[in-house]
Amino acid sequence: MVSRSETRPVQVGNVTVGGGAPVSVQTMLNADPHDVSALLAQLRESAECGAEMIRLTVPDQEAARVFGEVRKLSPVPLIADIHFDFRLALAAIEAGADALRINPGNIGGADRVRQVVMAAQKKRVPIRIGVNGGSLEKDIFARYGSATPEALVESVARHVALLEAQDFHDIVISAKASDVPRTIAVYRLLAERFPYPLHLGVTEAGTFLPGTVRSCVALGVLLSEGIGDTIRVSLTDRPVQEVRVGIELLRAAGLRAPGASVTSCPTCGRTQVDVAGVAEGIQTRLEKFYRGHPDAPRPHIAVMGCVVNGPGEAKNADLAVAGGKECWALYVRGNWVRNIPADAAIETICSMVESGCEGS
Repeated sequence: MVSRSETRPVQVGNVTVGGGAPVSVQTMLNADPHDVSALLAQLRESAECGAEMIRLTVPDQEAARVFGEVRKLSPVPLIADIHFDFRLALAAIEAGADALRINPGNIGGADRVRQVVMAAQKKRVPIRIGVNGGSLEKDIFARYGSATPEALVESVARHVALLEAQDFHDIVISAKASDVPRTIAVYRLLAERFPYPLHLGVTEAGTFLPGTVRSCVALGVLLSEGIGDTIRVSLTDRPVQEVRVGIELLRAAGLRAPGASVTSCPTCGRTQVDVAGVAEGIQTRLEKFYRGHPDAPRPHIAVMGCVVNGPGEAKNADLAVAGGKECWALYVRGNWVRNIPADAAIETICSMVESGCEGS
């Protein structure tokens, strides 16, 4: 196991961030912040996939009202994302925000930040200081010439000092860059300097494939060094995709229990069944099952496209299906059991796992 950096614990609703708590996964909704139905649909999909905290932008007072409605129905802590207008932060706190994310560099002067801190202190609402390369203070940018890791850390220090001056310590820190080297460098500096939990992420990481790769490289390095208490994989995609990547990243880093163990072949011209659809269907359904039954056995499942490697892989799996012509051959611990229709593979395998009959 990786030795984690010691940070102060911060409570965000029912989720502890830092203090040795498990690294949590979060995402940000991208539906219209005035559309309750659309927001709840995204929120529930993300929460069902494993998101432990979810962020929602609050760009105006109507959005603050909607935030309150969504918060009442949210199964996970809801974080208000605030820019430019400190009054929106105050409104979000009153609407029940479990935490705030503010960029002090664009929310106004020190007096406005103090008002937000006082309100947060009264309601015991944590604040994430979020600094990005694109919103550095002008004097810091001029001194460093660009958004260097050192410049980002100086901006963080300036705003941490504002909060600490009011004896406020329920702080989470992020300082995001849009490339891997700066992201790694800035979080290493933050981990050395501050006792507060760190929210990891590569900002503006990109569309699904490049964004996933950039995020996994940067966050994988940091997590392997014990740095990071909560993560967001920022993708130009649906929020649930960020959650899926984040969870798999933590699993790969040894920081999250494994999910469904599904092996599947890459397919070829011999394939006459939907290998990808069946493998994804099994994975998705069992992920949900394991969230409700974390102690249930996790058998190794193989989904193979044809008889070339199918029977051989089946010998190494607890459960396996090997594709034939519009049907699947079902194996249990290497032994053929029966053939099943092409559209019955997902239900057959998942039912066996869920009922605990995978070894029979």
